[in-house]
Amino acid sequence: MTDLPAYLRPFVLGVLDGPDVRVDRLGEIDFYRPAGTARTGAVLFVHGGPGPAGLEVMPREWPVYRGYATAAARRGLVAAVVDHSLIHGFDHLVTAADEVEAAVGVLRSDPRVDPDRVGLWFFSGAGLLAGEWLDSRPDWLRWVALTYPLLATPPGVDDLVNAAEVIGKHKDLPVLLTRAGLEHEELAGPVAEFVSAGGAALDIIDVPKGHHGFDMLDHTEESRAAVTKALDWAIAHLGEDPDGQEQLLVPPPKAKTTRRTPAAAKPAVAVRQPKAPAEPASLPAPATPAPTPTLPTPTLPTPAPAVTPAPLADLGAATVAADTPAARVIGREHAAYAAHDLEAFLAMYSPTARILLADGTEGKGRRFLREYYRPRFDAGRCKTEVVQKLMLGEWVVEHMLAYDTGEPAAQLALYRAADGLITEVEFRA
Repeated sequence: MTDLPAYLRPFVLGVLDGPDVRVDRLGEIDFYRPAGTARTGAVLFVHGGPGPAGLEVMPREWPVYRGYATAAARRGLVAAVVDHSLIHGFDHLVTAADEVEAAVGVLRSDPRVDPDRVGLWFFSGAGLLAGEWLDSRPDWLRWVALTYPLLATPPGVDDLVNAAEVIGKHKDLPVLLTRAGLEHEELAGPVAEFVSAGGAALDIIDVPKGHHGFDMLDHTEESRAAVTKALDWAIAHLGEDPDGQEQLLVPPPKAKTTRRTPAAAKPAVAVRQPKAPAEPASLPAPATPAPTPTLPTPTLPTPAPAVTPAPLADLGAATVAADTPAARVIGREHAAYAAHDLEAFLAMYSPTARILLADGTEGKGRRFLREYYRPRFDAGRCKTEVVQKLMLGEWVVEHMLAYDTGEPAAQLALYRAADGLITEVEFRA
C-alpha cells in the first residue's frame, strides 16, 4: 500500500461497488444509484485540488471518492462524484465553481433524485467552493459537509465567498466539519477561524490522530469511525430511512431524523501556489498549470440612454435579428425573472459576475444579486419589456422598460455572457 500514491490508496471503509449499486457515467459526473426505483435524496461529492504533477487518474476514479459514493448509495442515496478543473490548479478556481454548479443541476434533474433533498460534500481544496453555497443557501440544499477543508484563498487567487464570513447566515442549514487533528498548520488556522465563526451553527467530527486525507492515509478505527459518523449525519439530514438496514455497510443513525419543508467564467489568472498542498501531505507539490488562453475584454459600448428606442444602424456588426449563444443565456435569465424564480435567475450568473447598477453601485457575484433582488422577487414585482436588442459576440445590449415600481422606467442593460453564464451586467437609466 505504501508504494501507491496517496490518492490511490484504499478508502478506509474498504467498500467496493457491487450488484447492489449501479454506476453510470454522464460527462464529467459518475452516478452511484441504489437498488430500487424510488426517488431519493442525493449527495454530490466535490473533490479537492490541485492534484499532483503527472496525475493520470482523475479524482472520480480515486478509491476514496468511489468509496464514499458507494457507501452513500448502499445507504439508499443517489451519490455523484464530479471531476472539476480545480485539480489542474488554483487558477481554475472560478471555472471549477461553475462546473460544480452545473453538476448540481444535472444531479437534481436525475429521475431518481428528489430535487428538493440534496447535500453537498466538499473535500480539501474544494472548501474554497463551499462559501458560495453557505451564502446563497438555495431552498433545495439540505446540508453542507466539509472534510479537512482548505478555507483560506492562496495569495494571488481571485476570492470567491469566504466560508468563515457566511457560516451561520442561514440558521436552518446544517453544516458538518470533519477536522483532522494533525492538519497542516497553514490549513488548521483558517479552520479554527471557521469554527470560531460558526459556533452553534456547526457540527464537528474530530479525528485527533488523523492527517490531511486521513480517509485514505490513516487506516485506523478512529478514521473509520469518523467517516461512518459523517455518513450517518448526511443520511439523517436528508431524511432517509432505507430498507434492509441490517444489511448495510454502515448502519443508519438512531437519532431522530431531521426534516425540513422546502420553500416555495471569468478569465483564469496565474497564481503562486501555497506552501501546503490542498490534497494529502504525501502528494507531490502541484504542478503549475499551463496558462489558460483568455480573450481580450471588449470595451463596453456607451449608448446614450433614451426613453424611446435609439437608432441601431451605427453599430455595424451588431444585429437585432439573429440569435446568439449570449442572447439565449440572457433569454433564460429573463424567463426566470418573469416567472419570479429567484434560484433559476441566480443560476444564470457566474459566481463572480460583475454588476454595475444605474446609481453607480457596483457588486460582485450571486450574494450581491440575491440581496438586491430578493425584495423584488418576494413582492412579485419582476416585470420588464424589451423594446430593442443588439447582439455582438458575447455582448447583448437591451433597451427595456422596467415596471418594478408600477410606472414604466426606461433603461439600458449591457450583458456579457460566456460559457453559458452571465459574467458582467451594467444598467444605465
